[in-house]
Amino acid sequence: MGTRKKQSTENFIKEIRSKTRRIFTSEQKINIVMEAFRAEMSVKEICRKYAINESQFYKWNKEFLEAGKKRLSGDTIREATSDEVAELRKENQRLKETIADLVIRYDIVKKSLNLLE
Repeated sequence: MGTRKKQSTENFIKEIRSKTRRIFTSEQKINIVMEAFRAEMSVKEICRKYAINESQFYKWNKEFLEAGKKRLSGDTIREATSDEVAELRKENQRLKETIADLVIRYDIVKKSLNLLE
């Protein structure tokens, strides 16, 4: 019985932690990493200030540096916005209709030339 109660207590605590976990925006993460680059405070102090694990900080730091490396090395692939996707779909449809129209005109011209022979 003691083990079952301990198990449920641990689950209860885990559930509370997961529901109260703070979510940092990408901008907040960048600011925290940049604060460490300024070297006004140690990483340990910064982590204490924002109540984050050092391992979490180093993960953000690595992601920040990797993104910077990719950007500077010319890997400029980015995600299209939904407006851009919608615009590209419209253009794609317009081009398909233009091709279909040209194929029909080609067939008409071809048939009319065959009739002249």
